[in-house]
Amino acid sequence: MDLFQDKNAGSLQVNDSTVRYADEQPLATRMRPQSLEEFAGQEHLVGEGKMLQRMIESGVIGSLIFYGPPSSGKTTLAHVISKEIKASFQIINAVLDGIKELRSVVEKAEKLRKLNGRKTILFVDEIHRWNKAQQDALLPHLESGIITLVGATTENPFYSLVNPLLSRCQLFELFPLTVDDVRNMLVRALNNEEKGLGDKSIRVDKEALNHLADYAGGDVRNALNALEVAVLSSKPDENDQIHITKEIAQESIQRRNVRYDRTGDEHYHYASAFIKSLRGSDADAALYWMNAMLEGGDDPNFIFRRMLIFASEDVGMAEPNAITIVNSCQEAFIKTGMPEGMFFLSHACIYLSICPKSNSSLGIFSASKEVKEKGVGAVPAYLKDKTANKLSARFLDIENASKNYKYPHSYDRHWVDQQYLPNELKGKKFYEPGAEGREGLLIKRLNEIRKKEN
Repeated sequence: MDLFQDKNAGSLQVNDSTVRYADEQPLATRMRPQSLEEFAGQEHLVGEGKMLQRMIESGVIGSLIFYGPPSSGKTTLAHVISKEIKASFQIINAVLDGIKELRSVVEKAEKLRKLNGRKTILFVDEIHRWNKAQQDALLPHLESGIITLVGATTENPFYSLVNPLLSRCQLFELFPLTVDDVRNMLVRALNNEEKGLGDKSIRVDKEALNHLADYAGGDVRNALNALEVAVLSSKPDENDQIHITKEIAQESIQRRNVRYDRTGDEHYHYASAFIKSLRGSDADAALYWMNAMLEGGDDPNFIFRRMLIFASEDVGMAEPNAITIVNSCQEAFIKTGMPEGMFFLSHACIYLSICPKSNSSLGIFSASKEVKEKGVGAVPAYLKDKTANKLSARFLDIENASKNYKYPHSYDRHWVDQQYLPNELKGKKFYEPGAEGREGLLIKRLNEIRKKEN
């Protein structure tokens, strides 16, 4: 159940019913923004002259999808919109609720519209959790205008939502709140006498405020909860003033909040940044993004799997031993565990970063495409199985084609000019050698042999 303050009554609003403020309400709940002026962050959407701000001012709001990380303000912004346009605000949680609850909301919305023409905004939290049938059930009600949908999702809507629903909604992406956004909300809570801590004499050191804002990781709720803990757990001095030092702030929020969903978009964004840093030979950035994943709870073995792939895909023949070294690091990690296992993660990460790079192993996909699109050409007769050629020669009374095969080991430097591809693919190149590292040396040697023979 989500609680919101009613500006006019000084009470809380639960959908269309009200309850009085309770002393035990957390500071974060009391300080929930009730208007655009109080809303923190997302200036690209609600800043002066921006589209969503103009839509709210005009009172013409269509169905919306808010896409962004947790704690970026999706729920709060939806409620602010309903307050600004004086609409009824109904909430459905897609994890707990389904079509039955949707029907109930629609019935209430129809009655409300007939009674006084008031609009109903339906906020569906985690809308990506609904299956296709449940998402489709929204469509006729959006078409009729009985409800205006505001859906919230932490996952890419182009993957998680059905196209008919997307086509009826405007998509807005929300970004993580900045440290300044969080700091501003903390200051507002300290100064607000009605809902915040402004009725108390509190002095917060600048370093303490910065620590709370920084370690909250963009989560205003986390920062406000930590501030409240710091205030409530501190005794006033002889002047009846509560002094919050950096040490107290550190005790109130001891671990930096890393907003990271191992199954969401951030997981793939971090992994992508990690791999691209390795590919760019930037060991510092690779170590940073690897630790970001670890801090967020990613399985170290997932990181090792990505590095094993990288060892062949991006280092490849430039340093053929890379895959062996990374594999050895993973085996050592499994035997040792954490925290010493960090050495092996670091070893593999730094090694891959500074290795010469080659993506020539991608040649397999060029060959695969050729085979899939055009089929397999005929094997040149002299490359066929020797025993089969011998039998064919005997029964068909023809010359044994295997006699035309040139055995490379019988020639100088174990190489001889010979065609191995089907006739129709003569001269076709799938493998494009790189010039770095071991591959550069190996190809140089092979080219020298070829020139000498020719």
